[in-house]
Amino acid sequence: DKGVSAFIEDVESRGLGDQILLVITGEFGRTPRINKNGGRDHWAGLAPLMLYGGGLNRGQVIGQSARDVGTPATEPITIKHLVATILHTLFDVGQLRVQASIPRDLERALAAWEPTPGLL
Repeated sequence: DKGVSAFIEDVESRGLGDQILLVITGEFGRTPRINKNGGRDHWAGLAPLMLYGGGLNRGQVIGQSARDVGTPATEPITIKHLVATILHTLFDVGQLRVQASIPRDLERALAAWEPTPGLL
C-alpha cells in the first residue's frame, strides 16, 4: 500500500497522471469462506483490479460482488475489457487501425473487444 500510494503521489506531483496508466491486479481472488485452517483458498470467481491514471475517468468503483462475495452481482469485467481499456489508453485507436504493420491479433482485439464501461 505504501509503495502504491507513494508512486501515485509522485506521479501527481509531476503532473503525469494522464500520461501514466498503473494497472494493479491479481490472477485470482480468495474464497468467500474461511477454510478449516483459518485461511482462504484461491478463488477464480472474482479477482482484484485497480486502474489509476492514463486519462481514465477517476474516482469510481465499477462492478459489484454478490452478497456472498463469491460471484459478480453486476456484469463481470473480463480480461478482454482490461486489455481493450489498456489498448485504448496507449494508442490512438483510429490511427492504429489504418497502419498496415499492425499485428492481426491486435487488430481483432481493437475491433471486437470493448473497454471497461465508464472508464474512457
